[in-house]
Amino acid sequence: MYPLLFDLVLRRLDSERAHHLGAAVIRAFGASVPGALARAATRPDPSLAVDALGLRFPSPFGVAAGFDKQGSMILGLGNLGFGHIEVGTVTAIPQPGNDRPRLFRLIPDRALINRMGFNNDGAEAVAERLRRVRARRRRPIIGVNIGKSRVVAVEDAVDDYRTSTRILAPLADYLVVNVSSPNTPGLRGLQDREQLEPLLRAVLAEAGSVPVLVKIAPDLDDQAIEDVASLAAELGLAGVIATNTTIGRDGLRTPRSAVERAGAGGLSGAPLAERSLEVLRLLARVADPSLVLVAVGGVETSADVRARLDAGAHLVQGYTAFLYRGPLWARQINRGLRSH
Repeated sequence: MYPLLFDLVLRRLDSERAHHLGAAVIRAFGASVPGALARAATRPDPSLAVDALGLRFPSPFGVAAGFDKQGSMILGLGNLGFGHIEVGTVTAIPQPGNDRPRLFRLIPDRALINRMGFNNDGAEAVAERLRRVRARRRRPIIGVNIGKSRVVAVEDAVDDYRTSTRILAPLADYLVVNVSSPNTPGLRGLQDREQLEPLLRAVLAEAGSVPVLVKIAPDLDDQAIEDVASLAAELGLAGVIATNTTIGRDGLRTPRSAVERAGAGGLSGAPLAERSLEVLRLLARVADPSLVLVAVGGVETSADVRARLDAGAHLVQGYTAFLYRGPLWARQINRGLRSH
């Protein structure tokens, strides 16, 4: 049913408009009656439960940051069978993001290019939504992904992240420091140890007992990845998320002219699978065993999730394939994991 809807309707719509329509449907599953029906059909089998970050995840498979930027779909996504939902990226200061169009499908590659630019309502507004969700008796595990406000200079990034942490950490089950999006000027430079260490120390001090992870780019070289893993263990971070989107464009099936029309931005989806798995395997070899490894990038099937778990991931996330697989994607993944 969904593939037909995608081919006949959704692929003909502007990508961002299609996402907003899908978000409205997902929010409807957060209501009591539709939510109960969805849970009955999609609830992960108890055998899939995973302990990580001091939490009990009903499934190792969750939604990556970027899908629910505003924290408005948490309950609906949880009712569709995802083991956790990572909200964001959220910035301390509200911002509209980059000019449209800024989200592009590469359908032959089952991929996306985005240069959204951390469009969000700001930490205070998202925090209010999180308070309402946390007041519910039944809610999924919630991660919150924070990034640098665009209007804040890189040299002032520490205080900016500290502000977001102070507002959002008390409402998060875990917190993620995003220094790896390609769509905020200067952000990826914060992955360098000299800049990353004081930033992470500040976030850790502000977060208190809330687990803190860092999200890295697939475009880092292997030595830089090892350096981040070493720093994470040294500072006492809870884990590393690998990986964010890539600025690379190699090996795409989509015609070059269409890729060039889409322009700059981060590439996600199937083309990222190989590199993200390489990064995960490297982290599994060199990272301190205390670090929780979260795999994301090119994940589409239960076999993809299983491959990442076998490669050392404790948790796995997806986003892009949701657009191509539809609302029963998490159920498909969880059923496939159970049958393995």
